Amino acid sequence: MRILVVEDDVLLGEGLVTALKRQGDAVDWLQDGVSAIAALRSEEFDLVLLDLGLPRLDGYGVMTALRASGNRVPVLVLTARDQVGDRVRGLDLGADDYLVKPFDLNELLARIRALHRRAQGQTSNVIAYGELRLDPAAHLCTYKGRMIDLPRREFALLRCLVENAGRVLTRDAVVQKVYGWDETLESNALEVHVHHLRKKLYPELIRTIRGVGYMVEAAP
Repeated sequence: MRILVVEDDVLLGEGLVTALKRQGDAVDWLQDGVSAIAALRSEEFDLVLLDLGLPRLDGYGVMTALRASGNRVPVLVLTARDQVGDRVRGLDLGADDYLVKPFDLNELLARIRALHRRAQGQTSNVIAYGELRLDPAAHLCTYKGRMIDLPRREFALLRCLVENAGRVLTRDAVVQKVYGWDETLESNALEVHVHHLRKKLYPELIRTIRGVGYMVEAAP
């Protein structure tokens, strides 16, 4: 999952990036509302963590511009403003959830999983594809009941492809889902990850669409 963090508190921003990357997400971090709008207009994210008290353009302005453009990406507002009126205003402008600072990290991660699950039309945290099972919360993968050890990047890549089963994803789209802006990507890293997944699971799972990207077939 690719997450955009929009937070001007440096310590909190760094902590969020570290925690989200640890659970396998690709994370990009911006510190003002104008930069956030530019990023959301040019790139695709699965979820946005949005502070309200931002420089240049506050979170309300970001929400207004985002929804006016037709972008329906799930937004979780993080703010120190705990008045009911502030929460109501944020939700009415199109936020999907609201968490008041200071917050518990485990609750934040659970809310992120719930929003993403809702956006994907899933009713369970466990992603099922044939005899393959992925549990993002526990970072567990099983195939035919057997535990499969997957490093963070391989897990993120497999999750991305399975959640988009039946769709061809371009190489650039996959890279954006699995890597953040500040991460160095070796030229053949994605191909190596695909090779490892085929070897650990089964060769036919991931199809290479020459000159385009990758896909897994529609769920059996």
